[in-house]
Amino acid sequence: MPLTLLFPEVEQRLRAYHELSSRAMLMKKGEPLKPTITLSREFGCEAYPVAEELVKIADEITGERWLLVDISLLDAVAKEHHIPEEVMLSLGHTPRWADDMFSTFFPEWKSDADYYRLLCKQVVLIATAGNAVFVGLGAAIISKSMGNCSHFRLIAEHDFKVRSIARRMNISKEEAGKVILEQQKERDTIIRTVLNADEHLQIHYHAIFNNSKVRNQKIAKSIADFVFNKP
Repeated sequence: MPLTLLFPEVEQRLRAYHELSSRAMLMKKGEPLKPTITLSREFGCEAYPVAEELVKIADEITGERWLLVDISLLDAVAKEHHIPEEVMLSLGHTPRWADDMFSTFFPEWKSDADYYRLLCKQVVLIATAGNAVFVGLGAAIISKSMGNCSHFRLIAEHDFKVRSIARRMNISKEEAGKVILEQQKERDTIIRTVLNADEHLQIHYHAIFNNSKVRNQKIAKSIADFVFNKP
């Protein structure tokens, strides 16, 4: 299935990523952190339109450049670090989990010998730099102890997700239903195995939105209002 159809173009975001990474490396101890937003979702929810709208709103509010971070962006980063393509393609299918623990930030995290160590480090690096909106990646779990991060999740009725995936991937509703079940199972397995967590738990999030009941722009505006107008 052409799942890449669900990912936005990455070239411009890759350049912005390098700018944020450089800024994070130059940050001084004790320097106030800029806000970071994570957006978790059930497979089939329309997180990318919400994230894109949220980036636009954040750009306007802060007068600074914001970055949308997703799996396609960090895949591009991994390729820059010469992580073999077969390692990335194996995720969730025949992963080679490392025995050592990823203890740089939280000792309970397990990491794949190549890809997930890079992924976790990059998520923390970008979250530290701030001005970023993460889509997926287990970012809410990875950055759970970072005070500058706000976490949100999208859920939706099954029919909504089927219609959305069928439209975006140009496949039948029957095929879309199968894709949703397969991808959600794979995603849950990866998060559970790598991060020892269940991202369905409500306790991880500041707020949860029903994507089938609330428009994408309204969700984005509500998140922005929470993040930028905290009491």
